Amino acid sequence: MEPTTWASALTAARMVEHLANTEVNRRRIAQVESCFGASGQPLALPGRVLLGEGVLTKECRKKAQPRAFFLFSDILVYGSIVLSGRRYRAQRVIPLEEVTLEPLPETLQARNRWLIRTARKSFVVSAASATERQEWIRHIEECVRRQLRASGRAPSTEHAAPWVPDKATDICMRCTHTRFSALTRRHHCRQCGFVVCGDCSRARVLLPRLAPKPQRVCGLCYRQLAAQGRQGDGEGQEAGGQAAGSPSGAGAGCGASSGDEDEDSDQDKEGSGEGDWPSRVRFYDSGVSWSSFHS
Repeated sequence: MEPTTWASALTAARMVEHLANTEVNRRRIAQVESCFGASGQPLALPGRVLLGEGVLTKECRKKAQPRAFFLFSDILVYGSIVLSGRRYRAQRVIPLEEVTLEPLPETLQARNRWLIRTARKSFVVSAASATERQEWIRHIEECVRRQLRASGRAPSTEHAAPWVPDKATDICMRCTHTRFSALTRRHHCRQCGFVVCGDCSRARVLLPRLAPKPQRVCGLCYRQLAAQGRQGDGEGQEAGGQAAGSPSGAGAGCGASSGDEDEDSDQDKEGSGEGDWPSRVRFYDSGVSWSSFHS
């Protein structure tokens, strides 16, 4: 495997100063936009700088998948890989001022991992080496601090729970006796992220930070949220849960799939061979030509 190299030892703040409003930065951003095609949103904004890119492994609902990540001065963008370095899809854009990072402990089965937390979505990624993880975390956290200083906002304290992967358990994590099978589907509680059976996740609660419609939650989370709603004069989340939380509607409109259904269920059929994904991470400075990044 090719060793990880770093294109620049500059800090994120100095890279922003060097690259903002330069032609090389405009070309880099335009290249990322073209790789996502019409399905991606425009990424060019005045003062926005593309600081780095690389492939990380994202722990999805069904299994871990390689994803292309792009670190900008104010956002983190990632997408599914169709053709490495040429074509991506299922674009996700995360404002950095909403991001909190949490390094995860090393195990024999899982290494170089960390948790990306936001109010709307939290998920685990891993790098090819400890050095890559360290550099990703360092650059992201510096950009987050820069964005928070610029906006005057405090760091986010409300985070969505990461979803427990399907393969982590064969039984419901709430009742602990229902065993999953081809006929008994796995579901995820949108509040705690646990893998639960249909009987244990019949309730629906309005979680405004996640979606405008009531979301599937397990029985325990529903009772906790209802109690919080009563303490807050009975409005908000409790009202949303009662309006859409009838047991008869448990199977309609909210299945076992993740909020990332389109990226988690599709196995990147146009290129999923192991070992095909480059591990090199590029953090840019202004002295390197664009052609060296997409060769």
